[in-house]
Formats: sequence, structure tokens, C-alpha cells
Amino acid sequence: MSPEPAVRAASGRGLRIAAAVAGAIALIVVGAGITARAANSKHLRQWTGANAQPVVSVTQPQRGDSSYALELPGRLEAYARAPIYARVSGYLKDWKVDIGAQVRAGQVLGEIEAPDLDQQLSQAKADLMTAQANEALAKTTAERWQRLLKTDSVSVQEVDMKAGDFAAKEAIVKASSANVERLQVMEGFKRVVAPFDGIVTARDTDVGALINAGSGKGLELFVVSDIHKLRLYVNVPQNYVAQVTPGTQAQVTVPERPGQTFTATVETTSQSVDPSSGATLVQLAVDNQAGQLLPGAFANVHFDLPLASADLSVPASALIFDHRGVRVATVGPDNRIAFKPVSIARDLGDVVQVSSGLAANDRIVDSPPDGIGKGDQVRIATATTNGNTVATASTGPSAQGNGQ
Repeated sequence: MSPEPAVRAASGRGLRIAAAVAGAIALIVVGAGITARAANSKHLRQWTGANAQPVVSVTQPQRGDSSYALELPGRLEAYARAPIYARVSGYLKDWKVDIGAQVRAGQVLGEIEAPDLDQQLSQAKADLMTAQANEALAKTTAERWQRLLKTDSVSVQEVDMKAGDFAAKEAIVKASSANVERLQVMEGFKRVVAPFDGIVTARDTDVGALINAGSGKGLELFVVSDIHKLRLYVNVPQNYVAQVTPGTQAQVTVPERPGQTFTATVETTSQSVDPSSGATLVQLAVDNQAGQLLPGAFANVHFDLPLASADLSVPASALIFDHRGVRVATVGPDNRIAFKPVSIARDLGDVVQVSSGLAANDRIVDSPPDGIGKGDQVRIATATTNGNTVATASTGPSAQGNGQ
């Protein structure tokens, strides 16, 4: 055999071997590519499925305090306040005290000139004297006729008439005497006096002013108030009336005394709810021996009311209001959503205290997204050190997979 066929045969075997090697390499490359793409596709599907789940922020209920603060506006009033009206008509002769003056019980505040009353008293005294004279004459006549009856000089009928006349004259004397006493008492009312110890808080008259008797005509002459102790009136909403009982103490502040706090004690309540306001009127007593508080002033009243049990506090943004009532969304151990109805005890604005429906270890969804439903799978968001929020179970496709 010539060398040329042998060379050609060897060359053909080399080409076949090279082709086989190239084919094997191509198969390996294609297989690796297909495997990588399949792995990336599976990973991408897992990543997409995971990121399709809503990411939610969760919080746990906080145990509330055993008491809560109730802030209400109130109005201070004098413990005893007496508007002084005139009992007699006339003109004001003079006044002895002005507003702000300290007065004692029985102290003269002013005097009234009442000439009509003076004339009525003089006439009543004269009528009394006339009645007394007539009574004396009737008495003498009745006694004389009694003696004549013993001698049968007069009839019994005539004697009885004289005795009756004496009795009538005696009754007239009593009536006239009572009228004089009444007018003398009225004369005493020309002096306007303070009914108790206190301060003159108003004077609505002046010298020469026409005075009309009685409280239904004109203004009061003076107002005397006892401010050693003040009444504080507060309208307490119906929800809190059961906690505001007699003996409950409150802290009081007034605008004119910044930084100062006064103590008030509940004395009584109206025992009724005003249908127009839904509140109960509560009366408190405030000691004011130092005179720092003013009657008629506005006051801020702070109650620390006890709670029957410590309620749980949740963010107001966690509440869901719909046709089912008030609910919160919770996340179970399997990261699935469950809804729980709750009862609101107090609304504090950003925080709401609930009295029932939650446990202290519940995981509550804060600001639940729209469309979230019962049984939905969610991912829990956690805050990182730089303040960004990430999902605890988030994963993503590799850069290599994206490049294939």
C-alpha cells in the first residue's frame, strides 16, 4: 500500500475524532445552558411569587396604664352668693361699701330714704291709739252694764251687745298693733345689710337712685359672695360618670395662675344626664382661703380616673372600619391574615385603647393595605439599621441568571 492512502485514512480518522469531540463539547455547552436557564427560571418564579405577597408592618398591643387622665373645662362659682334687693321703695340715701370690700354679717351696705313708709308708720300708730281709746271705752261700758244686770235694770240682750262691742274693739287694737309692728320691721329694711361674711362683688346703684321694692323690679343693689370656698361645676360625659364619684379629687388650673395647681373634691352630681349634651353636671368644692381663685372664672379640670382593668393600646392606623364593625388585622404563626373584632374603650388620637378582642401577644398589622383578605399570605417588614424597611423573607434572582 502506498503511503498516500494511509495518510488519507489517518486524516479522516482525525477529522471524525475532532468532529466527535466538538459535538460532545457542543452538547455539554447546550446542556449546561439549558440547566442554568431552567434553574434561573425556577428561581425567578420563586422570587416573583414571594414578592407578589403583600409586605406588612406589624406591632404588638401595649399594656395600658391602670388609670387615665380626663381633661374637662369647668366654671368657678362662689360657694354662697346673695344678690341684695330692696324690701322698701324710695331713694338711695347713701352706700357704705364698694366692690371688692370685705364685709361682715349684718354690716350696713347702704341706706334708703322712704318717706311714704315713714308716713304709713305714723298713720298706723295714730290708728292704734284710736283703737286703744275705743277699746278702753268699750271695756268700761261692758263692765258697767254687767253691774246693772245684777239689779235687773237692763236686759241680758243689752249686756251681751256691750260685751260683744268690747271684744270687737279689742280685736281692732290687736290688728292695729300688728300693722304698726309690720311697718316698724319694714323701717328696718331701709338699712341694707350683708347676709353673711364675704366680699361685695357687685354694686348696681348709686346715691339718689329710685329704688323699687322686691326682686322682680330693677337690678339688685349689691351682690355679696362668700369666696373662702368655691364651687366648681363640670359637665362630665356619660361614659365617665360612673368613675366620678363623691370624694374623687381633681387638679385645677386657671389661666391667670400659670404653673399653679389647686385641688378640688367632688361633692355631688346632678344624678341625671342632660339630653342636649349627653353629660352630667358635677359639683366640686375648692378651698380658696388665700383668695387666689375668682368666682365666675374658667378653669381646666384634670381627673385621674381608675380603670377596672388595664386596656390594650394599639395604633389608630391599625383599625379597620367597615360594615362588620371595628376590626384589626392580625398575622398568625403561618404569616396568614386573620381579622379580630375589637371594642374601643378610649380614643386618644394616634393611639386607641381597646377593652376586648385582642391578646397581648397578637401581631397586629399597622396600616393594613387595601384589598387584604382573610387567609392571605403576607411577608413581615423589618426595619434595618439605616431606617429602610425590608421584608424578612424576600429573595431575588441572581445577576448571572438575569444575564443569561
